Amino acid sequence: MGIRTFAVACALLLGMAVAPAAQARDISCKMTFQLSGWSVFYKTATGSGTVTCSNGQSMHVRLRAKGGGLTFGKTRIDHGIGKFTGVNSIADIKGHYANAEAHAGAEKSADAQVVSKGSVSLALSGKGRGWNLGVAFGAFIIE
Repeated sequence: MGIRTFAVACALLLGMAVAPAAQARDISCKMTFQLSGWSVFYKTATGSGTVTCSNGQSMHVRLRAKGGGLTFGKTRIDHGIGKFTGVNSIADIKGHYANAEAHAGAEKSADAQVVSKGSVSLALSGKGRGWNLGVAFGAFIIE
Protein backbone atom coordinates (compact mmCIF):
# COMPACT_ATOMS: atom_id res chain seq x y z
CA MET A 1 0.00 0.00 0.00
CA GLY A 2 2.90 2.40 0.56
CA ILE A 3 4.18 2.06 -3.03
CA ARG A 4 0.67 2.59 -4.42
CA THR A 5 0.17 5.76 -2.33
CA PHE A 6 3.58 7.04 -3.41
CA ALA A 7 2.75 6.37 -7.10
CA VAL A 8 -0.58 8.22 -6.81
CA ALA A 9 1.09 11.16 -5.05
CA CYS A 10 3.79 11.36 -7.78
CA ALA A 11 1.16 11.23 -10.51
CA LEU A 12 -0.77 14.06 -8.84
CA LEU A 13 2.36 16.19 -8.42
CA LEU A 14 3.41 15.53 -12.02
CA GLY A 15 -0.09 16.46 -13.19
CA MET A 16 0.05 19.74 -11.26
CA ALA A 17 3.49 20.56 -12.69
CA VAL A 18 2.37 19.87 -16.25
CA ALA A 19 -1.06 21.56 -15.95
CA PRO A 20 0.15 25.19 -16.40
CA ALA A 21 2.10 24.26 -19.53
CA ALA A 22 -0.91 22.43 -20.97
CA GLN A 23 -3.16 25.43 -20.31
CA ALA A 24 -0.76 27.86 -22.00
CA ARG A 25 -1.69 27.41 -25.65
CA ASP A 26 -0.79 29.38 -28.71
CA ILE A 27 -3.29 31.89 -30.01
CA SER A 28 -3.72 32.76 -33.65
CA CYS A 29 -2.74 36.34 -34.56
CA LYS A 30 -2.80 38.14 -37.92
CA MET A 31 -1.55 41.56 -38.97
CA THR A 32 -2.61 43.84 -41.80
CA PHE A 33 -0.03 46.48 -42.64
CA GLN A 34 1.44 49.06 -45.01
CA LEU A 35 5.17 49.62 -45.36
CA SER A 36 7.34 51.81 -47.57
CA GLY A 37 11.06 52.41 -47.84
CA TRP A 38 14.22 52.63 -49.88
CA SER A 39 17.65 51.05 -50.07
CA VAL A 40 21.08 52.00 -51.33
CA PHE A 41 23.35 49.50 -49.56
CA TYR A 42 21.48 50.43 -46.37
CA LYS A 43 17.81 49.42 -46.31
CA THR A 44 15.15 51.26 -44.30
CA ALA A 45 11.37 51.14 -44.27
CA THR A 46 8.59 52.34 -41.97
CA GLY A 47 4.91 51.66 -41.70
CA SER A 48 2.01 50.74 -39.50
CA GLY A 49 -0.43 47.93 -38.99
CA THR A 50 -3.13 46.33 -36.88
CA VAL A 51 -2.74 42.97 -35.15
CA THR A 52 -5.85 40.95 -34.26
CA CYS A 53 -5.82 37.69 -32.32
CA SER A 54 -8.21 34.76 -31.96
CA ASN A 55 -8.73 35.60 -28.25
CA GLY A 56 -10.27 39.00 -29.16
CA GLN A 57 -7.19 41.14 -28.45
CA SER A 58 -6.09 43.72 -31.03
CA MET A 59 -3.34 46.33 -31.18
CA HIS A 60 -2.17 49.06 -33.53
CA VAL A 61 1.57 48.75 -34.19
CA ARG A 62 4.38 50.77 -35.71
CA LEU A 63 6.73 48.91 -38.06
CA ARG A 64 10.35 49.50 -38.98
CA ALA A 65 12.76 47.53 -41.11
CA LYS A 66 16.45 48.21 -41.28
CA GLY A 67 19.54 46.44 -42.51
CA GLY A 68 22.25 46.36 -45.07
CA GLY A 69 23.68 44.39 -47.92
CA LEU A 70 23.95 44.64 -51.65
CA THR A 71 20.56 46.25 -52.22
CA PHE A 72 19.05 49.11 -54.25
CA GLY A 73 15.48 50.26 -54.68
CA LYS A 74 12.31 51.95 -53.52
CA THR A 75 9.16 50.03 -52.58
CA ARG A 76 5.72 50.41 -51.06
CA ILE A 77 3.39 47.67 -49.77
CA ASP A 78 -0.18 48.85 -49.17
CA HIS A 79 -2.14 45.70 -48.32
CA GLY A 80 0.31 43.45 -46.52
CA ILE A 81 -0.70 40.46 -44.42
CA GLY A 82 1.27 38.83 -41.61
CA LYS A 83 0.54 35.58 -39.77
CA PHE A 84 2.15 34.89 -36.39
CA THR A 85 2.97 31.50 -34.87
CA GLY A 86 4.22 30.70 -31.38
CA VAL A 87 2.20 33.49 -29.70
CA ASN A 88 0.75 33.02 -26.19
CA SER A 89 -0.29 36.66 -25.70
CA ILE A 90 -0.55 39.67 -28.01
CA ALA A 91 2.35 41.17 -26.02
CA ASP A 92 4.60 38.46 -27.57
CA ILE A 93 4.44 40.12 -30.99
CA LYS A 94 6.44 43.25 -30.12
CA GLY A 95 10.19 43.25 -30.61
CA HIS A 96 13.06 42.76 -33.07
CA TYR A 97 12.72 39.98 -35.63
CA ALA A 98 15.74 38.77 -37.60
CA ASN A 99 15.40 38.67 -41.37
CA ALA A 100 17.35 37.86 -44.50
CA GLU A 101 15.97 38.42 -47.97
CA ALA A 102 16.72 38.35 -51.62
CA HIS A 103 14.48 40.63 -53.68
CA ALA A 104 13.91 41.70 -57.23
CA GLY A 105 10.97 43.56 -58.70
CA ALA A 106 9.86 46.33 -61.01
CA GLU A 107 6.61 48.32 -61.03
CA LYS A 108 4.04 45.97 -59.48
CA SER A 109 5.70 43.34 -57.35
CA ALA A 110 4.94 40.73 -54.70
CA ASP A 111 7.01 39.81 -51.70
CA ALA A 112 6.91 37.06 -49.07
CA GLN A 113 9.29 36.32 -46.23
CA VAL A 114 9.41 34.79 -42.76
CA VAL A 115 11.04 36.61 -39.84
CA SER A 116 11.59 35.22 -36.36
CA LYS A 117 12.12 36.29 -32.77
CA GLY A 118 12.79 33.39 -30.41
CA SER A 119 9.83 31.02 -30.62
CA VAL A 120 7.63 33.59 -32.40
CA SER A 121 7.63 33.61 -36.20
CA LEU A 122 5.91 35.97 -38.59
CA ALA A 123 5.13 35.12 -42.22
CA LEU A 124 4.78 38.34 -44.24
CA SER A 125 3.28 38.70 -47.69
CA GLY A 126 2.12 41.62 -49.74
CA LYS A 127 1.78 43.28 -53.09
CA GLY A 128 3.14 46.67 -53.85
CA ARG A 129 4.79 49.09 -56.22
CA GLY A 130 8.35 50.12 -56.80
CA TRP A 131 11.61 48.63 -57.96
CA ASN A 132 14.27 46.77 -56.05
CA LEU A 133 17.19 44.43 -56.50
CA GLY A 134 19.55 42.85 -54.03
CA VAL A 135 20.24 40.86 -50.91
CA ALA A 136 19.79 42.35 -47.44
CA PHE A 137 20.11 41.26 -43.82
CA GLY A 138 18.73 43.08 -40.83
CA ALA A 139 15.81 43.51 -38.45
CA PHE A 140 12.06 43.84 -38.76
CA ILE A 141 10.84 45.73 -35.69
CA ILE A 142 7.30 45.82 -34.27
CA GLU A 143 6.63 48.55 -31.71
